[in-house]
Amino acid sequence: MMTLKKSRAGLTILALILLLFCGLNRSLAQDTSAADVEFTEISSVPVDTPQKVTTLANGTTVQKKEAEKPAVIKEKPGQNEQKSLWAIFITGFVGGLAALLMPCIFPMLPLTVSFFTKGSEKGKAFRRAALYGFFIILIYVVLGLLVTILFGADALNSLSTNGIFNFFFFLLLVAFAASFLGAFEITLPSSWVNKMDANSDKGGIAGLFFMAGTLALVSFSCTGPIIGTLLVQAATSGALLGPAIGMFGFSLALAIPFALFALFPSAMNALPKSGGWLNSVKVVLGFLELAFALKFLSNVDLAYHWEWFDREIFLVLWIVIFGMMGIYLLGKLKFSHDSDLKYVSVPRLMMAIVVLSFTVYMVPGLWGAPLKSISAFLPPQQTQDFDLYTPSLIPVKGQHGTTVSSGPHKYAEIFHSPLNLDAFFDYEEGLAYAKKVNKPVLIDFTGHACVNCRKMEANVWPNPDVYKVISEEYVLIQLYVDDKTEVASADVVTSAQGRILNTIGKKWSDLQAAKFHANSQPFYVLLDPKTEKILVEPQGADYNPANYLKFLKSGLEGFSK
Repeated sequence: MMTLKKSRAGLTILALILLLFCGLNRSLAQDTSAADVEFTEISSVPVDTPQKVTTLANGTTVQKKEAEKPAVIKEKPGQNEQKSLWAIFITGFVGGLAALLMPCIFPMLPLTVSFFTKGSEKGKAFRRAALYGFFIILIYVVLGLLVTILFGADALNSLSTNGIFNFFFFLLLVAFAASFLGAFEITLPSSWVNKMDANSDKGGIAGLFFMAGTLALVSFSCTGPIIGTLLVQAATSGALLGPAIGMFGFSLALAIPFALFALFPSAMNALPKSGGWLNSVKVVLGFLELAFALKFLSNVDLAYHWEWFDREIFLVLWIVIFGMMGIYLLGKLKFSHDSDLKYVSVPRLMMAIVVLSFTVYMVPGLWGAPLKSISAFLPPQQTQDFDLYTPSLIPVKGQHGTTVSSGPHKYAEIFHSPLNLDAFFDYEEGLAYAKKVNKPVLIDFTGHACVNCRKMEANVWPNPDVYKVISEEYVLIQLYVDDKTEVASADVVTSAQGRILNTIGKKWSDLQAAKFHANSQPFYVLLDPKTEKILVEPQGADYNPANYLKFLKSGLEGFSK
């Protein structure tokens, strides 16, 4: 019976670890309307933007007065933000399930439930446990709302590309990882816990509230890193209610077991007993926190062009981190607070096989393999110093394994085109070249912190048919809306609200919002360069190469007419 319980516990840990990692991936990969853009107050038409009306291919014109609205109009209002909130909720819920297996919470579960059921009839015990769970949810949701109130919506929108905040988040997550690995414990002042515990002795509703508060304070050393990571991810999602929704999902996962076990107390017998396996959950989550932290450091490196945290450096660190996790699961790596592992159970062996297999999967990436399943996390393929993949994939038209170049491009010294495509990085320059060669324009509004952009470049653009159309039939213009490079003094413009657009990112973010009424990335616009007609309705990320190819070909048809 004990072996069966341990097996269940091991399988539960494996499921939670995989769900947590996938949840973070899903949350990061959402095409949110604000995650990858630094918002600025925009002018009706920027000084450096052509003062023309926008005309659709069907002849419908958009009057200039309509473009002069200062508000940013999303292409699909609320839809992307709703997807982001669902992703944050799921990530928070999975994080709450992982927190249940922490040494600070799991042993308290049977003790708390027995308090509700002792001397009480079944219905009354369930009502008390449900109220206790409600107070847990209330406390954590209020915490999430406080984050939004303290920072404000505008501040949350700018967190994803702000270098200082991203570097701070990197250090914060490293500290959380070190805490889970046993370097120290993050605890709250004992006086807070004592006061809350004393008030929990009161009867009635107030007593249940203070009991929930005591759980939140006592378990902070285990839940703090998970909550901190969740709040960081929710805050940088750009969704106003992201922190509150994330905390709701987290607290809901914590509260449900108390109510269910109060309703079915006999089910408590099926729970595995506390032991060293609880600490193993903390250590594994510590490794995941450490790996996740590197994404924030990568965002800063790309936005400020430090160019020392390239793709292969990122991969080396991930290979080492996940390799050490696999070794730990096999019992060959031990921390000071770990229990002796006499043997490796079958579930733990399965977990080690999954982690080590993932580690081996990443190794070919050091030579340029695309690693499509994790491409959203990785720095762009073009930051790879030694890449055997791209030259073998792309048809060679010129020398040195690149397509025929149209000459030196503005900003080419700081940007590198994906897949050796001949991309422009300045709107006016790309438009002028497209007029010269009489080809339609593919504008790619992208960002360094845009995970969907990396996924499109790794999974869709390498498709032979898609690549052929982009490289031969279009003039590609990539505009980075979150780049921090300052523009030349002659290129600095001022918005109608007096905001100075003095960086490349601000300039193209303003152009996208004012001219194309959108602020999400990636955002693909097909234009006739001579008339600046929008050939087909712009679109965001579409990971089906056939659909994306159809989008490109429809633009060619509109251009030919």
